[in-house]
Amino acid sequence: MAEFTLPANSKIVEGKQYRDTTSGHLRTVQIYRWDPDNGIGVGNLPRVDTYEVDVDACGPMVLDVICHIKDTIDSTLTFRRSCREGICGSCSMNINGVNTLACLQSSAEIKKDIKIYPLPHMSVIKDLVVDMNHFYAQYASIEPWLKTTDEAPARERLQSEEDRQKLDGLYECILCACCSTSCPSYWWNGDRYLGPAALLQSYRWLADSRDQAEDERLTQLDDAFKLYRCHTIMNCTKACPKGLNPAKAIAKIKKRIIRKES
Repeated sequence: MAEFTLPANSKIVEGKQYRDTTSGHLRTVQIYRWDPDNGIGVGNLPRVDTYEVDVDACGPMVLDVICHIKDTIDSTLTFRRSCREGICGSCSMNINGVNTLACLQSSAEIKKDIKIYPLPHMSVIKDLVVDMNHFYAQYASIEPWLKTTDEAPARERLQSEEDRQKLDGLYECILCACCSTSCPSYWWNGDRYLGPAALLQSYRWLADSRDQAEDERLTQLDDAFKLYRCHTIMNCTKACPKGLNPAKAIAKIKKRIIRKES
């Protein structure tokens, strides 16, 4: 029987144990740790540290728990956060197997131990911080701005209420990358497949009645990898913490290309 093992530098080892200074309602929180500068673990392997946290001393969300750990238990923990309101997308991470925003995930809703990892299939910079440069470059490649050929009006480009409503479910994307990093097609072909987030943003401009570059945008997307690596697995829609539907937007792009070519 064939045996398969992970490469030596991808195995996660058991980390350190920490306990809160207070003894209220203690919950176990496991957090992925890796520091390329300080050589975490044996042979610089990543590790999972375990924290016994007094959740009575924290706010209600997982981000509150992480901030409490950073502030009172282990100041070396590194993560991104900003608005704490589900608007900026900074605190996206994998919590108990689900890509989501830590500021929107209630700790009380998690009945088992809280397990926190960085977004999957992204290069880890340190602890829960992943490298988003390639993700943002893909977003820039779809040219996410209004393109027009008409002369600019004196004040503004008007839009009917009906046309404005077509943007609902598109403009709300905060580029947290939860959808793209939950997509197996993006894991396998992330270098060439744009992924759900960039394609959702692309359709946001295709659906905008004020934009006049539909043919140009569709021509750029009509590629075996940029668009058609999507196999409608639907992980993206399930993972989106804002309740958006990237898979539906991708399907609409494909329909527009078919209509353009017919």
